[in-house]
Amino acid sequence: MKEILIHPAYFGPVSQFVALVKADKVFFENQDNYQKQTYRNRMYIYDSNGKLLLNIPIRHRSTLTGEPKEAGKHQLYKEVKIENDFEWQKQHWRALKASYQTSPFFEFYEDEVYPLYHTKFEYLIDFNYACLEFVTDALQLDLEINKTSDYILHPQDKNDLRYLIKAKSEQKFNLGHYTQVFQDKHGFISDLSILDLIFNEGPNSLNFLEEQEVKF
Repeated sequence: MKEILIHPAYFGPVSQFVALVKADKVFFENQDNYQKQTYRNRMYIYDSNGKLLLNIPIRHRSTLTGEPKEAGKHQLYKEVKIENDFEWQKQHWRALKASYQTSPFFEFYEDEVYPLYHTKFEYLIDFNYACLEFVTDALQLDLEINKTSDYILHPQDKNDLRYLIKAKSEQKFNLGHYTQVFQDKHGFISDLSILDLIFNEGPNSLNFLEEQEVKF
């Protein structure tokens, strides 16, 4: 896979990082409109009850300006602000600890993840790039961050993988299995947040991603 166009996500799913590690060059979409029900502000982890959604609350433009909701429909992703009146960081951190504190590598990465949930971020996209920085460091992945300067509807010279941001996508990827904390209770759950892989596989995570045979 040569050049790809992809979105920065909130600890995006494993499939997204398979694409990232296999690409020769990665461009991150920085000029598109925000859309609901995507991995821009949500991720799925594995807790004792199975698949768990963690959602970052956002402040819509209509809330900020007093405009009618219709006027705030087309808000740029890079302009979306996090609704920090809710204690979402505390909730998400507690959920991660409860889900992964018994995983093989949670304690190994805990000190690096902790600041993300104890530092206030104003813009969603800035937080997501901070999440991406942690993941690339954890994977020891030398990833150049190239950001788009214009929105291109139909890229001609890049593999357009922006659809991977859709949390409700019907497309399923045939990913390999690895050991998960609660799989004895609920079985293996595929394509969760990259954190699920990192906390369970640790330094082997990059090898796992490179071994996946996925057609995008």
